[in-house]
Amino acid sequence: MFDVFGSVKGLLKLDQVCIDNNIFRLHYKATVIILIAFSLLVTSRQYIGDPIDCIVDEIPLNVMDTYCWIYSTFTIPNRLTGVAGKDIVQPGVASHVDGHDEVKYHKYYQWVCFVLFFQAMLFYVPRYLWKTWEGGRIKMLVLDLNMPIMNDDAKERKKILVDYFADNIKGHNFYAMRFFFCEALNFVNVLGQIYFMDFFLDGEFSTYGSDVVRFTEMEPEERGDPMARVFPKVTKCTFHKYGASGSVQKFDGLCVLPLNIVNEKIYVFLWFWFILLTILTGISLVYRAAVILMPKLRLLMLRARSRLSPHDEVELIASKCQLGDWFILYQLGKNIDPLIYKEIICDLAQKVEGKEIV
Repeated sequence: MFDVFGSVKGLLKLDQVCIDNNIFRLHYKATVIILIAFSLLVTSRQYIGDPIDCIVDEIPLNVMDTYCWIYSTFTIPNRLTGVAGKDIVQPGVASHVDGHDEVKYHKYYQWVCFVLFFQAMLFYVPRYLWKTWEGGRIKMLVLDLNMPIMNDDAKERKKILVDYFADNIKGHNFYAMRFFFCEALNFVNVLGQIYFMDFFLDGEFSTYGSDVVRFTEMEPEERGDPMARVFPKVTKCTFHKYGASGSVQKFDGLCVLPLNIVNEKIYVFLWFWFILLTILTGISLVYRAAVILMPKLRLLMLRARSRLSPHDEVELIASKCQLGDWFILYQLGKNIDPLIYKEIICDLAQKVEGKEIV
């Protein structure tokens, strides 16, 4: 089993330099790892069993399995409730009248592993855009200043950083706006993926998690399992062929879908994960809007990030900085040792006042 998930170990590696935030990482690290792991799990038949097994008279089983896997199986929605073995064979599996009983076809299961992998790629798109636009700027500015001990080379690198920032002050707004755009893109992406999965599962995903929770609270005799409705473990399949006289013969078969035992759990987890991710991302966007619109909040946050520096120096720098400059300073504060960051704030305060640094 560990070999299956070995390919996602690289995503667990922590970056040496942080160029985003925790909510951003939930999208391109946690969610991508989850989706790829689920895709590999569904793909690995040797751990689950055959994806489909069908039973029918007079038709070779391997032919029936292949046919029903390609052309889909179906259930009868109005036969979901009842006592299995008495009223019905299995939830959704019962005799039906063509044209009278509703028939629901299940065509998604061939595509689950591909869809999950495609979703993982979409979650990585904002990260790819931001990494391309960022161009390694924070890494170049940090210049190994994340070590608490400074030698002569580190002091020279610190002076280069201060000179760069002073010379390019008020020139970082476009840099910050690109990051804010990628944050908004994360929110649009997770909302779009919820609607996409709802479409993929024929409108069942939007309420799937809440239906499962409600199902566990109902009495056994009156509840219909939403997991059996969306991911049936036993379904029907109809095979047509010509008989000896040239007439069309119809063969009804029962199909067991063992992969749906995994699929139903995957999508319950994804429902709760996507809802949580949407809420957290929405809160982060509200926070980001407050940061953009409230300079006082930016000052408080810069104070918190440079807690070792005198408040008057931080206020002086904040008064000279625009939004993009504040964003660069805040990101640097995440990556530079606090003691060195304090010296950078002190030197930068002197620089913006017009004093030369010795």
